[in-house]
Amino acid sequence: MLEIILVCSTLLAVGIVGVVTTVMTPQLMTELGLLGLAVGLGTGLPTGLWYHVVLYRLLARKMTLPPKWWMSPVELHPNLSSEELVRIKPWFLLGGIGFILSLAGGMAAMAGLLLAGWLGA
Repeated sequence: MLEIILVCSTLLAVGIVGVVTTVMTPQLMTELGLLGLAVGLGTGLPTGLWYHVVLYRLLARKMTLPPKWWMSPVELHPNLSSEELVRIKPWFLLGGIGFILSLAGGMAAMAGLLLAGWLGA
C-alpha cells in the first residue's frame, strides 16, 4: 500500500511540476516569489516579534528566563497555563506562517531567476 501511495505521489508531483513549468514563466515565478517573500516578511516579522514580547511578559512574572530563551521559546510553553497558551497561539501561528511563506517565496524567486538565466530569457 505504501508503494502505491509513493508512486501516485511521485506522479502527481511530476504532473504539477510539468504544468507549472509550462504555464509559469521565469519572470512570473520571480515576481510571485518576491511577492510571497514580501508578504511573508510583512506578516511574520511583526507577529513573531509580538509573540516573543507576549511570551516574555507572561513568563517573566512566573520565573527567571534562561539566557537566550528566545532561541527556542517553544520549550517554555509547558510553563504556561491553558489561558496563556490561548493568548499566544495566534501570534505563534501567524509568525510561523509568515516564516514559511517568506521561505517559499524566496525559494520561488531564486528558482525563477535561475531558470531565467538557464533559459537565457
